[in-house]
Amino acid sequence: MLLSLESATVRFGGRAVLDAVDLDVCEHEIVCVLGPSGSGKSTLLRAVAGLQPLDLGRVSLDGRDQGRVPAHKRGVGLMFQDHQLFPQRDVGGNVAFGLRMRGEAKGEQDAQVRELLELVGLPGAARRAVAGLSGGEQQRVALARALAPRPRLLMLDEPLGQLDRSLRERLVVELRELFGRLGTTVLAVTHDQGEAFALADRVVVMRDGRIAQSGTPLDVWQRPADEFVARFLGFDNVVPATVAGTAAVTPWGKLPVPEDAPQGACSLLVRPAGVRLVAADEGLRCTVTARTFKGTHVALHLRPEDGTPRLEAACALREAPEVGAAVGVEFDPTEIVVLD
Repeated sequence: MLLSLESATVRFGGRAVLDAVDLDVCEHEIVCVLGPSGSGKSTLLRAVAGLQPLDLGRVSLDGRDQGRVPAHKRGVGLMFQDHQLFPQRDVGGNVAFGLRMRGEAKGEQDAQVRELLELVGLPGAARRAVAGLSGGEQQRVALARALAPRPRLLMLDEPLGQLDRSLRERLVVELRELFGRLGTTVLAVTHDQGEAFALADRVVVMRDGRIAQSGTPLDVWQRPADEFVARFLGFDNVVPATVAGTAAVTPWGKLPVPEDAPQGACSLLVRPAGVRLVAADEGLRCTVTARTFKGTHVALHLRPEDGTPRLEAACALREAPEVGAAVGVEFDPTEIVVLD
């Protein structure tokens, strides 16, 4: 195991912002820590980097406790959201910074800078001024600088947060390909679930300083651990329910659940894709109150006429009814999740 956190705890003013966190990261693994502001994800990153001391617990790299190891000797790379490039140095000078600190010979520095700039898609940019770079180019330079000392662990703090969405979506694909080619071990934090799910081998969702769920992107998306995770991922169709056998009694009526579903009181999630529209005289009668074009589908907001909680449905554009239309709703059991 390359990185291990054991009961890692950080307190600010008596409040635990990192609360007894246990986390392992394997060599060559890409782990993204996801969560809202204040969940503790950036504090976790700073604790691993040695920039924030622990009040309790330990951080180990390659099995060695890092408690007494200063940040500059931990052998990890850290890339911040604002890139923090040196404005007085050109691109090559920024990328070579870590190599100079390690005492690399000038010729070796130049060769590695050329190689790294090729790697991040900026060939021949060594002499360019930092001030003349676009946001995406600055992000690439910051990444090359972080990779230059060949860190055992590369840590990214909201690495794409200042870029526009189209550029983020393109770069996150490039980053995953790059890390896979280099075999880089990555620990990244972000509040953007799309970014995390596209980049990570494993997603860790944090809440109030603790890990709420950890799993592959597919696992977390398909089976959120609880109502907090489901709502954080953007699912709004969550209601209280009581499971008995293979059915759940909900405000929307009796819905089917898997045979192995936990019994008794719970929360129930119906993904928008599982809210199926039928004729208005069938199923749960609803009125369309809003429709939002999402690119691949239309999100419909539905108000049940019996006063039960509102629903969101995902519908193909050509099939989407207009606002004010009366529709019936049935539920697809494959899109129903019983939450712990």
